Amino acid sequence: MTSSRRDFLRSGVLLAGAVPILGAAACSTTDPDKEKSGGGTLEKAKKQGYIQVGYANESPYGFTTAGGKLTGEAPELAKIIFKELGINEIRGVQVAFDGLIPGVQAKRFDAIAAGMFINAKRCAAVAFADPEYIAKTAFLVPKGNPKGIKNFDDASKKKAKVGVMKGAVEADYAAKLGVSEGNIKTFPDAPGAFDGIKAGRCDCIALTRISLVDLLSKHKGDPFEVTDAFDVKIDGKEQFGAGGFGFRKADTDLVQAFNGKLAELKQNGRLLQTLQPFGFSQAEMPGDHKAAEFCQA
Repeated sequence: MTSSRRDFLRSGVLLAGAVPILGAAACSTTDPDKEKSGGGTLEKAKKQGYIQVGYANESPYGFTTAGGKLTGEAPELAKIIFKELGINEIRGVQVAFDGLIPGVQAKRFDAIAAGMFINAKRCAAVAFADPEYIAKTAFLVPKGNPKGIKNFDDASKKKAKVGVMKGAVEADYAAKLGVSEGNIKTFPDAPGAFDGIKAGRCDCIALTRISLVDLLSKHKGDPFEVTDAFDVKIDGKEQFGAGGFGFRKADTDLVQAFNGKLAELKQNGRLLQTLQPFGFSQAEMPGDHKAAEFCQA
């Protein structure tokens, strides 16, 4: 996973069958006049039978397979929720991660389906649905976890070399929780960090548990494992990222309807069932957290 999602300072797919991916010329599905008071996108999507979603081709959040199928935790969740809202077809528009918010604002698509972290800066630009997951930190360690590293305090006490991604929040976590500067090893991306731990340049990799499970799935047979997720507290405040769908500010009725269906999926266990194939566990379920909590500066 790239640092764009993790750095808090940075700002037509029919999922049941064939997968047409729309390009940059995709047109708006929204009635401009009705959108001013909200409701334009939801009403029109129901009438036309499809809705367009933007994604960044980032596993396990939203990506296309080698065969061209759009999948991932967010697209699969979108499939369920929008179908229950009376919209049977999901059409995907792939853009770079930093193009997701400008894209939905410019009406290239109608929702961001990429597991985007919710934060104050982004909330100023788009309306977020309530989170579908909470990302907690874990470590990738050698099989059997020989150093017994379960949190940053362990890493500090045992003078472990902690691998982190450039620009990601785990570097700050490690430094603030006692890991010495010399023992924080920075890598350009997750694959680079994996190469680093294999070569012995670090004793563990700190990242969200979701990302580490996805990383390890690409290296089956290698002698590593992912620890349980753990809480990180800085100055008494718990640190985690909450991922959610983003919408245009005017689409208040669409956000409300989406949140209603999402709440139902949380209550009946279908949210976990939907996200589990992509490495998510009960540890990442969002509970009763609301988007507004993460929109505060």
